[in-house]
Amino acid sequence: MSIIQNIRERGAWIIFGIIAIALIAFILQDGIGRKRGATDLSTLGKVNGEVINKIEFDEKVDIQVQNYASQGVKREQMIGYIWSQEVDRLLYKTEADKLGINVGSKELSDVLFGNESPLRQEFTDKTTGEFKVNDAKNAIAQIKKSKNKDQIKQIEKIYIEPSIENRIRNKYQALVVRGVQLPKWLAEKEYAQLNSISSIKFVGIPFTTISDSSIKVSNDDIAAYIKENAAAFQIEETSRNIGYVGFSAAPTSNDSATAKSQILAYKEDFKNATDAAVFLNKAGTEIPYYNSYLSKKTLQIPQKDSVLNVGVGNVYGPYVDGKNYTIAKILGVKQWSDSASVRHILIATSNPQNGQVVRDDSTAKKLADSISNAIKGGASFDDLCAKYSDDAGSKANNGKYDLFPQGKMVTPFNDFAFDNAVGGKGVVKTDFGYHYIEVLKQTAKGPAYKIAYLSKPILPSNETINAASTAAAQFASSSKDVKSFNENAVKINKQVLPASNIKINDFEIQGLGETRQTVRWVFDKDVNTVSEPFEIGDNYFVAVITGEEKAGLASVEAAKPQVEGVIRDQKKAEKIKANIKGSSLEQIAANAKAMVQTADSLNFNYSMIPGLGNEPKLVGAAFNKSLVNKLSAPIAGNGGVYVISVNGVSAKQAQQDPSAFKEELLNRTRSVVYRTNVALKKVAKIEDNRAKLY
Repeated sequence: MSIIQNIRERGAWIIFGIIAIALIAFILQDGIGRKRGATDLSTLGKVNGEVINKIEFDEKVDIQVQNYASQGVKREQMIGYIWSQEVDRLLYKTEADKLGINVGSKELSDVLFGNESPLRQEFTDKTTGEFKVNDAKNAIAQIKKSKNKDQIKQIEKIYIEPSIENRIRNKYQALVVRGVQLPKWLAEKEYAQLNSISSIKFVGIPFTTISDSSIKVSNDDIAAYIKENAAAFQIEETSRNIGYVGFSAAPTSNDSATAKSQILAYKEDFKNATDAAVFLNKAGTEIPYYNSYLSKKTLQIPQKDSVLNVGVGNVYGPYVDGKNYTIAKILGVKQWSDSASVRHILIATSNPQNGQVVRDDSTAKKLADSISNAIKGGASFDDLCAKYSDDAGSKANNGKYDLFPQGKMVTPFNDFAFDNAVGGKGVVKTDFGYHYIEVLKQTAKGPAYKIAYLSKPILPSNETINAASTAAAQFASSSKDVKSFNENAVKINKQVLPASNIKINDFEIQGLGETRQTVRWVFDKDVNTVSEPFEIGDNYFVAVITGEEKAGLASVEAAKPQVEGVIRDQKKAEKIKANIKGSSLEQIAANAKAMVQTADSLNFNYSMIPGLGNEPKLVGAAFNKSLVNKLSAPIAGNGGVYVISVNGVSAKQAQQDPSAFKEELLNRTRSVVYRTNVALKKVAKIEDNRAKLY
């Protein structure tokens, strides 16, 4: 027994050792694997070796999203915009560093407070249109003096850094543009052409005389054309195409009826509730309670007239409002103006941008009351506003907000402006702090209504959701590739919808909307892959990757819609040329059953011909003096094949001075090369990691 026991104990240690070694190996292998395949989360990209740091990039995105929030700009949209800005910034930085281009402190001051100052909007007098330079300088100085790191950082990010970057860009572009010169001979030639006119006779045989069906365009024809015109068919970024079908999980009529009956159960209690805010807080509502008044014109609700006609204390509904059933209750009516003007001084208690405490509540209240008393005693409002107000948005305008509509301001501020008569003054508390407010102006008064809304969503039932989800899952499991995907769609009478030209950094797919995860799937999988069902809104979708267009020379399939018609016309032109016979225009016209036509006063710089359209080759030939009173070779144009004879080329009275024309031509030529960033991108080494990190 002791021998057997000894073997068992030793065997156990051997097994333990093997397991331990295996675990260590696995951990090391996993660590090595992770290290090799890890994505650098701090580097969003590189331009010519210069790093675009993701943290700094996100800060810039957040600032712009905040700046454009009122315009409904989304973060996803801003990521692409800021990426382009950052790439351009580093492209110009590279070139500026080579050339020693920089911006000194005096030059920066001229930019910040000059005619094109980025501060003009905030510090322009709305009445006079005057840019208050000293106010702008004082505001910047006060922020720097305050040593508030967040505010100083915002000033640098929003105003100073962009100003420096724009200045450097402008300097570089100016150097490039000024390097473009116009040879004297070219200016003289262009001037002579501008002031020349031609008269021609011609016979035109339209391409329409040959039916499209009689001309075959092969894929080899298209491939040859693409190769011959390679510069026009370069694709800069790889894209993919998908087909998809949808399975609706939207509420059915039964679901709608259920939702309606559920909200009806609240109706009587809602009508009898003495405190609408408390009732809605307890019952829940999709439309937040707004504890103030709005005029009929301002109200944006369905069945507005019916709602307003029920009278104070009564309810109307339920009615459909978007994806909700809603019951409205009229709580009160007042006579209010549509718009009001005020001036105010804000004594802030917190910074609305970061939530940091500026001063405690009691200190702010005392200061606001002191300002109120000082103004009552005859102190200058403008002086006190300039000294104490924390509202940068109105401070430059002496604290004024002109003719803002109802509901524009936070509720206490809004109610003071519309509840009080012109001339009313007082201290009001809001989430921002304490405001000393004076009402300056109001428009004509009319009825304004306080309305509470009990709003409940019309939701799909579990049965509805399960039916859609199951149908989508069955479709996905039975579809293995594009062929079976399309066949299965026909079987269940579903239309396969296409979405093309999807790029790796897109956040949206045509027809599907915002769906970043689906875009990532499209590029993670191979062409011909069918997706699992994915949910967007009230639908389950199943997609299949139908194709890919790689960066580089366009494929035959991609170029076909653009090229096929051009090649067909080229083949028609060859047929028409082969059948042109005759030694005069009259003979050619007779054989082709066409007419000899004339075109007078043709200008070399204008390729449109009345009755024919855009025919630059024809216009070019019209100024070939070797064709005066002679027949040209057949010319394949945009609409047909032409044979011409030039009657004569003559000068017309010049409409512009030669020196002025040369200057204009030079400026036009320079404008073509002004977008230097396009050229710089083509030769730059750009690494883009956005698809991995977003």
